[in-house]
Amino acid sequence: MTQAFDIVVLGGGTGGYIAAIRAAQLGKSVAVVERDKLGGTCLHRGCIPSKALLRSAEVYATMQESERYGIEAGSVRLHFPGVQARKQSIVEQMHKGVQFLMKKHNIQVFYGNGRLLSPSIFSPRSGSVSVEREDGDIITLVPEKLIIATGSRPKSLPGLETDGQYILNSDDALQMEEIPKSIIIIGGGVIGVEWASMLSDFGVQVTVVEYAPRLLPAEDADISRELERLLKKRGVRIVTGAKVLSETVKKDDGAVTLDVQRGEDLQHLQADKALVCVGRQANIEDIGLQNTDVKMTDGFIRVNETMQTAEAHIYAIGDVNGGLQLAHVAGHEGIVAVEHICGLKPHPFGQHQVPRCVYTRPEVASLGWTEQQAAERGYDVKIGRFPFSAVGKAVVYGESEGFVKVIADKKTNDILGVHMIGPHVTDSISEAALAQLLDATPWEVGQAIHPHPTLSEALGEAMLAVDGRSMGI
Repeated sequence: MTQAFDIVVLGGGTGGYIAAIRAAQLGKSVAVVERDKLGGTCLHRGCIPSKALLRSAEVYATMQESERYGIEAGSVRLHFPGVQARKQSIVEQMHKGVQFLMKKHNIQVFYGNGRLLSPSIFSPRSGSVSVEREDGDIITLVPEKLIIATGSRPKSLPGLETDGQYILNSDDALQMEEIPKSIIIIGGGVIGVEWASMLSDFGVQVTVVEYAPRLLPAEDADISRELERLLKKRGVRIVTGAKVLSETVKKDDGAVTLDVQRGEDLQHLQADKALVCVGRQANIEDIGLQNTDVKMTDGFIRVNETMQTAEAHIYAIGDVNGGLQLAHVAGHEGIVAVEHICGLKPHPFGQHQVPRCVYTRPEVASLGWTEQQAAERGYDVKIGRFPFSAVGKAVVYGESEGFVKVIADKKTNDILGVHMIGPHVTDSISEAALAQLLDATPWEVGQAIHPHPTLSEALGEAMLAVDGRSMGI
């Protein structure tokens, strides 16, 4: 059976389903091909389930400290099967929501393995998609335009291949039936530190091993240092500038042992489990790219600013194209691709305009250049900082660690970067993103009245501090 569509989206994750919805809004006939479940990694193996677990960890940690708030809660017990059940119910609820959106916008969803075909009598160019269903039935979809949105999966390391029992990746960890007593986390990037924060709150003895000199190496150095300090304060062991010696990895007597090299120092580590968090790789295998002229760079599909590949009728969005591997980026790229297909002029965006969030305790959020990146680009910068310890709402919450740091250009007064670590900063970074989009200056953001007492005051005061005008609350 062959069916024709204006646009076919290969992959029903965040980027894919948002692209499909935008295309339907613009009057296009749309099909989505999904081999698993709509919602992709973000909904089923990433953002949503991990944040559900992080929320349970936060509640557990707060209840254990309830006497600080004048509440005697008695014995607090972690029931991890209940934590997992809550996580799964949230995922299922959100999954139903995505399915409803497909029906609402009359988007046809084809479940099965989709592969790009070579030019044929159905289509004189590459881009048609063969969908093989579970029952063996094959459907051919012939689109005018194709959007590849196949996402990514966790990377592994030689000698640390996951087995689902002792050596895990983030997909495996989300399915754990019980909490281990100890764990070694390989990788101190976003995923690694989120798991470190969560598991530490659940009472696990956590060791983080990071190859770079500091945690969150892509973030501002001041933020990294503060996060490391606060994680250590909670009992997390952190080993930076260290390389795992893969030949030393052993799984014996219900434990994982390995050695790490840190300069001349050799450290022997042992834990119940190891969690490998060393990045993600694009899902490009077995989707028929060899039948196209699509070009690759370092294992990712190469695209231009409108998400077009080397074949103008084929687009690639989300993790598969090698940009920032964030769900909100995938969704925005989907909108850019569809609007370009439809003859509109979508506003191109740079990676420095994308808010980045880390859901540790406390949270980290950032936008734009770090202080080091700004200096490397030749900017003469001025910096404002403001601590959460001076914010009444943070003190009331009992979460007053951290600060906001604003980096501006001395010459133009443009906002170059905003970096936060503190309570609920992932909910505050959007104000900075809007300010940057509207080309506001720090003074203008500071002039906006921030209600008291709120956590948003920290950003307003940090903006004023750029020019030495902070009131100090």
